[in-house]
Amino acid sequence: MENKLYHITTFQEWEAAQNYDEYQPQEFSNDGFIHCSYKHQLIRVANFIFRGQNNLIILVIDPNKIPSKIVTENLEGGAELFPHIYGKLPLKSVISTIPFPCELEGNFSLPASLK
Repeated sequence: MENKLYHITTFQEWEAAQNYDEYQPQEFSNDGFIHCSYKHQLIRVANFIFRGQNNLIILVIDPNKIPSKIVTENLEGGAELFPHIYGKLPLKSVISTIPFPCELEGNFSLPASLK
């Protein structure tokens, strides 16, 4: 397993989590887990799910600080495996946050701090 996980969210969701000791995205109640990526998957995920959206950040996560089960799987029938956190994300597990603006045409590219 790579030593870091990455989760894309909005500034608003991340700011709201600061009032608690843990983060839980809106879709958690439907999915039952937090969608994450490995670094090499970030741009493909961002362009597929978040194309054209601004006000996004990347949470850089230390999986060793997460008490919940982390499962690397593909639930949509593809071959590529993605990490899923089956529980809420403790704020202390987030190493850093990186602003993630889209480019003029709506696509994303890897922030310089992750290259």
